Amino acid sequence: MQNFDFSNPVRIVFGRGVIPELGPAAAKAGRKALLVYGGGSIKKNGVYEALTRALRENGVAFAEHSGVKPNPVLSHVRAGVAKARAEGCDMIIAAGGGSVIDESKAIAAGAKYGGDVWDFFCGKAEVESALPLFTALTIPATGSEMNSGCVVTNEETRQKYSAGGPALFPRVSALDPEATMTLPREQSAYGAVDAIAHIIENYFTTSDADNAVTDELVHAVARSVIASTRRIMKDPKDYNARASMMWSATLALNGLANCGYGGGGFINHAIEHSLSAFYDIPHGAGLAIVIPAWAGKYLERGGRARLENFGRGVFGEATAEGTIKAMEAFFREVGAPVRLGELKIPAADIPKVAANAAATVKLWGMEMQQPEIEEILRAAL
Repeated sequence: MQNFDFSNPVRIVFGRGVIPELGPAAAKAGRKALLVYGGGSIKKNGVYEALTRALRENGVAFAEHSGVKPNPVLSHVRAGVAKARAEGCDMIIAAGGGSVIDESKAIAAGAKYGGDVWDFFCGKAEVESALPLFTALTIPATGSEMNSGCVVTNEETRQKYSAGGPALFPRVSALDPEATMTLPREQSAYGAVDAIAHIIENYFTTSDADNAVTDELVHAVARSVIASTRRIMKDPKDYNARASMMWSATLALNGLANCGYGGGGFINHAIEHSLSAFYDIPHGAGLAIVIPAWAGKYLERGGRARLENFGRGVFGEATAEGTIKAMEAFFREVGAPVRLGELKIPAADIPKVAANAAATVKLWGMEMQQPEIEEILRAAL
């Protein structure tokens, strides 16, 4: 078990009817917010009404920035930065899933920066300050409500890169499981895949596998995601299943599930980012395709013991091969694709996708070359 430094300053308010608590919290931070959201689902599930009423009752004015895409794009981030400045906003409030929260983080950083916000994503600048951020989560998946990272796609260059820094931790995040009950089935499925991906990345790539406490946390979160998602698929209105999934996805990427692991890296995410940068597919769908293919190559390169450990702890599987099959079977069970062909991504595109992914791998400081990435993608055909 390696040395680590863990800190997470986000206040979480969790449960039925908690979204209005963002009103008084925001009032302590400023006078006017940029309210960021996506395609309008928050106006159908009651989140918009509850949130805006709470802001008005607490004297917080707001301007709206809607239309965030499921894979947020740089042009919309830049528009949000310009709007936040023009409207004199002194805070950002995100109402939606991880894409909305990620774009909100980028806007919060960009509004306080003299250069182009893309500088944070391509390594030209570090996030040193940001507007205060508050979130109302509606899609459990990314954990962005309780971490300091964000991902944005530059649609002109096909680069899907990440940025982060302590200034991007939300001040307060409101998690009401009832806000997730109207999610389409596929969004619930892709959220589950994303949460599992977050906890396995460092688990499988750590340089120090003798870390029982974090291993057990990873196993428990994975079991919770799987069990709660199965319940949700049977009954979308199952409150306790929605609550369990919501908190599990948050725990999957708030830092706890990485404590004590050495080295490692988000290789499955790096490869998937290339897929969604080119084809604008849901992030969870891309991960469901990449993970089993990557795991097969990981097994060939000496990952048997680690796969067996995960299999025993999560699926009751004794073999590495059985573990990979069990992961893929779960993805299929909830309706996620597990082959490139299911999303009509042709084999002929593999070299360009791999080259794009290799650039992300290099930027993130990981070691994998384009030929290895092409092998993984071919295994996903």
